[in-house]
Amino acid sequence: MKTKCRSNDAPKMTGCRSRNDGNGRLGGKRSDTHVGTIEKHYGVDLGARSDMHLGTLLKRRGADSLGDIV
Repeated sequence: MKTKCRSNDAPKMTGCRSRNDGNGRLGGKRSDTHVGTIEKHYGVDLGARSDMHLGTLLKRRGADSLGDIV
C-alpha cells in the first residue's frame, strides 16, 4: 500500500517529509545519518567515508546544512 503524502509536500521530494513548527519549511536531515546513505539517496559522491555521520561532515566542511554541501 502506497503512503499518501500531505498535499503541501514538495512535489519532487521522494517520500513524505514532515514540516518544522508550522513555518512551512521541510525538516532537516538528522545529523546521525551516515554519509553513505545520503550518497546513495541523492546519487552524489561527497568524498567522505560512508560510515561518517552527517554532523561530523558538516563540522569538517564548515557547512550549516546538507544543502550547502550537495
